[in-house]
Amino acid sequence: MRALVYLGPGSAELQNRPAAQLAHEDDVVVEIVGTGVCGTDRKILLGQFPARPGTVLGHESVGVVRETGPQVRSVVVGDRIVVNPTLYCGWCLPCRRGATNFCRHKAGTEVGVDRDGTYAEAVTLPERFVERVPAGLPFRSAVLIEPLACVLSNVQAASVTCGDTVVVLGAGPIGMLTALVAGRQARRVTLVEPDAYRLERAREHFAHVVDVGGTDVVEAVAKTWGDERPSVVFDTTGTGLDAALRLIDDGGRVVVMGFDDTYSVPLRPLQLTNRGIRLIGAGDYRADVFPVAVDLAAELGAPQRSGSGTSTLLEQLVTHEFPLEKYAEAFTALGGLTTDDGDSGEDSGTGRPARYDALKVVIRSHSGPVGTDGWPVGA
Repeated sequence: MRALVYLGPGSAELQNRPAAQLAHEDDVVVEIVGTGVCGTDRKILLGQFPARPGTVLGHESVGVVRETGPQVRSVVVGDRIVVNPTLYCGWCLPCRRGATNFCRHKAGTEVGVDRDGTYAEAVTLPERFVERVPAGLPFRSAVLIEPLACVLSNVQAASVTCGDTVVVLGAGPIGMLTALVAGRQARRVTLVEPDAYRLERAREHFAHVVDVGGTDVVEAVAKTWGDERPSVVFDTTGTGLDAALRLIDDGGRVVVMGFDDTYSVPLRPLQLTNRGIRLIGAGDYRADVFPVAVDLAAELGAPQRSGSGTSTLLEQLVTHEFPLEKYAEAFTALGGLTTDDGDSGEDSGTGRPARYDALKVVIRSHSGPVGTDGWPVGA
C-alpha cells in the first residue's frame, strides 16, 4: 500500500509499504478515506516536534472497516469509523485512575508519531481505538472529530463558565473549534489572528475577531476590550504564552494548547503567584472524552435540515482536499515546510508569521468516486 513516511526534519516521501493486516484477535483493519493535516504534522516536518523517522505520519483520520479479528464486537465490515489515535495500555497506574492521556507506556503507541499513522491506504488498530461515525454525518464533519476531542479536553481543563470572557490566540481550525466550544459556555469569546486569510474566514463565523498583524497583541485587544481583560486565554499557536500572560486578568487561567518544541519564554513564578494566574497544560485527551467528541460532531456537523444543502461550520472548516500523492501541495497550503526566512510557523516570534491559503486541509487516501456526503460511494 502507499504511505507517507517521515524520514527526518524537512523530509518525507511516499513509499510502498506492506498492506495492513490483522495481527491480534481484537484488531481492526481500516481502509482510510481521509486524514486531516494537523499542526503537529507540520511541526514534525519542521523539526519542532519529535517523531520517529520511518514512521507513517497522520492521525486525524476516518475510514471504513475492511476486516476484523474474531474477538471484535463493536464494529463490523463496512462501518464508517473515526480513529482515536491516543492509544493507552489500560493497566498502568494512571490508566487505572482514568488518566489514560498520561499512560506510562506510550512509547511506540502514538499514531503518526512513533507508531505508523494514517497518511496511508489502510491502518491496523485495536478495536477500542476506533469509533463508529454517527449515521448521516458528512465526511468533512467526521474528519474533525479528533481535533474536537483535543479542544474539548482543553476547554474542560479551563473550567469555562457562563461568566468567563475568553480570548483565543490563533484562528486556525483548532482556534476556531476552541472558540466554538468555549462559546457554548462563556459570556464572550474573541479570536485573535495575524493572517489575512484566516481573519477573513473567522469573521464569517464569529462576531469578535481581532487583527493583530503588525501590532502588539495586547495593544490590539485593548482597543476592542478597553480596560477589561479576559479571564481565560487559550494559546492554540504554541508560541503565544508571553502574549497570553500579558493579556490575562488577575485570577485568570491560561491554557497552553499548541505544540512547538523550539519555543520558550522567560517565566517569573512571582508573576503567577502575585496575580493568582493558573497556567494549564491539559495534555492529550482522556479516553472518555473521545466519545463525547463523536456526539458533539454529530450535533454540530449533521445537516441542519434534510435536503437543505446547508453546510455547517465543521464542514466549512475543511477548505481543501488533496490526494495522497499531492501531500507536498497540502502542506504548502498551510504555510509550507521551509524555515529559510526565519519563519517557523503560526507565530515564530520573528514578527513574520506563516501565510496560509487554507484552514483545515485533508489528505485523501481513497481515490475512488465519492457521494454528496464526501464518503466513498457504497460506504
